[in-house]
Amino acid sequence: MTISTLDSIFQTIFNKAPEKSFFAPGRINLIGEHTDYNGGHVFPCAITYGTYAVAKRRDDQLVRFYSVNFPDKGVIEFTLEQLEYNKDHNWANYPKGMLRYISEAGYQIPTGFECVIEGNIPNGAGLSSSASIELLTGVLVAGLFGLEIPRLDLIKIGKQVENQFIGVNSGIMDQFAIGMGKKDAGILLDCQTLKYEYAPIQLENHKIIIMNTNKRRELADSKYNERRGECEEALKQLQQKLPIEALGQLSEAEFDENQFLITNEIVRKRAKHAVYENIRTLRALEELKAGNLETFGQLINQSHISLRDDYEVTGIELDSLVEAAWKQPGVLGARMTGAGFGGCAIAIVENEQVESFIANVGAAYADKIGYDADFYVASIGDGAKEL
Repeated sequence: MTISTLDSIFQTIFNKAPEKSFFAPGRINLIGEHTDYNGGHVFPCAITYGTYAVAKRRDDQLVRFYSVNFPDKGVIEFTLEQLEYNKDHNWANYPKGMLRYISEAGYQIPTGFECVIEGNIPNGAGLSSSASIELLTGVLVAGLFGLEIPRLDLIKIGKQVENQFIGVNSGIMDQFAIGMGKKDAGILLDCQTLKYEYAPIQLENHKIIIMNTNKRRELADSKYNERRGECEEALKQLQQKLPIEALGQLSEAEFDENQFLITNEIVRKRAKHAVYENIRTLRALEELKAGNLETFGQLINQSHISLRDDYEVTGIELDSLVEAAWKQPGVLGARMTGAGFGGCAIAIVENEQVESFIANVGAAYADKIGYDADFYVASIGDGAKEL
């Protein structure tokens, strides 16, 4: 879908031309999964798939949204005085939450507006379409009304929408990656302090392949909150002896010495993943800086094994994709990405092998699971912006 197509859809629906256009990417996390809410590090990047919007200001308080992805929902409208969550407003609750918290943060949104949105992030794939819509709304409001909203504030407002408005107890990684993304760079983010650094990802000879299980992540939210609770329990038990605020502050050796404090074996495994995955993520940055792509790939593989065995968030669909990927020639590494329980995995594959990789992994997956996976060749792109 091009912006000119979106312009003409806007014209058809609202009988006028839009003023401005905007884009916010989706994201993948290269390594560092389920570490964000444990005060550890993550290593995401923005991708060139994402969400587009065209919009025009109105001269009253009415806000009207239309999504090309959900045409059956029609135009969803509300006024700037009606910014409470409404189940019937479906996907538009994400932009609505942004408008509410941007206003509550003291920014003046003087009038309503009309907006047409279209995303090419596969729905339910776990590439963070919700955070993409949140940051898209943020740059859209700032752009339409000339508001100077610091990027980090928009990122935090996006997380607030997710946690308080929608009710998903997620960390800040998605909004951060989408707000701060940079072409050809990953972002090492310390989720405890929000310190971050960019790491150039030079993949001239490789492509990042996103592999979508096409299993919707129905379980993800409830299991997510369960895993989060297990990690909080582990932390409490470790705090009886250790002066720590988060699992992400421990080294592998410190965890190994003190893991006896965690009385439940399952809870101990969850904590082990959080600690070890955090160290893997820090090592991944060093290996990339040194140009050691092979070692980086091995760390990605170890991440999946830990998510499968210790954190238990993969499931047969993700495991089938990743295990098939590991067997292919020219694969540096592969693992699940996102919350798990369906959604997507990623693989880093040599350019010459991409076609045979997709054919072979696709066949193995369909054979085992009974339906097809989808494959996307992704590039690392910029964060949310006005076009």
